[in-house]
Amino acid sequence: MLTAAGGYRLLEGGAADAAAALPPPGKSGIKNIVVVMMENRSFDHFLGWLPTVNPQADGKQAGLTYLDRYRVPHDTHHLTEFASCGFQDPDHSYEGGRIQLNGGACNGWLRSGLNDSLSIGYFEQADLQFLGQAVPGWTTFDRYFSAVMAETYPNRFYLHCAQTDRLHNGDVAFGAPFKLPSIWDRLKAKGVSGKYYFSDIPFTFLMQKHAPATAKVGDPAAPVPGTFFADAAAGTLPAVSYVDPQFLNEDGGLSNDDHPHADIRAGEVFMNQIYDAVRNGPNWKNTVLVITYDEWGGFFDHVPPEKAPDVSPRTRLRGFRVPTVVISPFARRGHISHQTFDHTSILKMIEWRWGLKPLTPRDQHAHNLATVLDFANPDTTTPAYAVDPFVPSGCAAADTETSGSEFSEWPALKQAALAAGWDLPR
Repeated sequence: MLTAAGGYRLLEGGAADAAAALPPPGKSGIKNIVVVMMENRSFDHFLGWLPTVNPQADGKQAGLTYLDRYRVPHDTHHLTEFASCGFQDPDHSYEGGRIQLNGGACNGWLRSGLNDSLSIGYFEQADLQFLGQAVPGWTTFDRYFSAVMAETYPNRFYLHCAQTDRLHNGDVAFGAPFKLPSIWDRLKAKGVSGKYYFSDIPFTFLMQKHAPATAKVGDPAAPVPGTFFADAAAGTLPAVSYVDPQFLNEDGGLSNDDHPHADIRAGEVFMNQIYDAVRNGPNWKNTVLVITYDEWGGFFDHVPPEKAPDVSPRTRLRGFRVPTVVISPFARRGHISHQTFDHTSILKMIEWRWGLKPLTPRDQHAHNLATVLDFANPDTTTPAYAVDPFVPSGCAAADTETSGSEFSEWPALKQAALAAGWDLPR
């Protein structure tokens, strides 16, 4: 652990305590880890209602007031539309996040980028048919932060590599050499299976030789062999699976990744489908499912993030809190962890389980996500959640916004992958 003299605050729970609380990795019972990463929602925005269910949770929604760039006050408000058509995609850039943080005051939500009232809106428990049931029922976190105060690509690289080669999505040209070692490199060198499942755009195309084996998520109603849903049903998921939602057409409200302007009901359906596939598969008793969000998306949150050990001073600052839930026979039911975690805590759990070397100082010093699990009392029972089928209709042409950074980056990534011979929907 770095000391205070090094400029970092120690994570709650030292390495010795964490090691003492964990069983030998090979006897833990974990054989499969499945990670789902959604897009662009903050903790307070999505889960700030948790104190009404568990008073120990640190969440806030109604009753907050923020000043806009003209010093006009605006109150936080319940969002009554599930899609955000007609609003601006909230600023979630490297620079915008620092304006929102405002030295720790966490009050700059209406002063960065083109942010409007969407950025201080929130959803209530009843709005979230999957998360509204799963989060209170399993293990969740009120100190799980995005890895870096930056947008989508940097945070997704932290999940794969414990560092990023860019501060903005478009900082590095397609085809430029990718030099960051990845968790997939570590798994392959140890002979441990791993696979990345994508819905429409393979993010790992950017990682070149450091990318894992890839396959499609597929359709749960008609699973094709080799897709995630088929592998989950057959019990052939690899030791480590990353699963991504649909990214395309975020601007038109047609994606299911929860990125504005997506209709969040589509994301609830997607997460529930993954949950059902995992819990009903033959690997369930040995599986840990983690559902998280890449970054806060420019939405309000009242808890300031801290700095962490990192390869660069530019990326030491974590991003704001994001919704995260751990679902597993080993997960404590109805539990809220107050320990500090970020995306590299998932890497730390994978490294612990399979005896892998850390990638960077970030995952080396991260708090192991496995420390929230209860290995002594596994419980394989699972509830089925009532989540209504939903297919988004999209935004009207007049309400489609194209200024968000991901709105241009995902189509450009698709074209680059197609040019390289990937089999993607055209």
